[in-house]
Amino acid sequence: MEQKKEEVQQPSVPIFGYEMLRDILIPDILGKHTPDILYWGGKQLSRKFPLHSTEELSSFFNEAGWGILTLLEQKKNEMTFELNGPVIERRLSLKTDVNFKLETGFIAEQIQLQRKCVAEAADELHKRSHSVKVVVRWDDKDLIE
Repeated sequence: MEQKKEEVQQPSVPIFGYEMLRDILIPDILGKHTPDILYWGGKQLSRKFPLHSTEELSSFFNEAGWGILTLLEQKKNEMTFELNGPVIERRLSLKTDVNFKLETGFIAEQIQLQRKCVAEAADELHKRSHSVKVVVRWDDKDLIE
């Protein structure tokens, strides 16, 4: 007799609920400081969820519902990621002043932890292609012990 494994049903949150908190309530509370605080918050979250590779980073983004994260290019002191997918497309199409600083800060800190040197990131919104590019740069001279 073959036993059937029970499927683990992942709870899901409607995207509208996430958008209300992320794109309406938080900016109302934080005002003009929203981008800076979200970037810092992304770095803080990153420290609580240390990941060991870009593959783990991409998986984390998927599990968190932050979109599909792909490493596009890697140079000596720079990495370029693309963030896209239905969540990103929806956020870019619904709101004109949407930002992705939480995700950008999270990526910057992950690369900093993995490379053990100071890293910072900047995001570029590409509304036509419904994507966000995140460029992370670091200096090997700024090693973290």
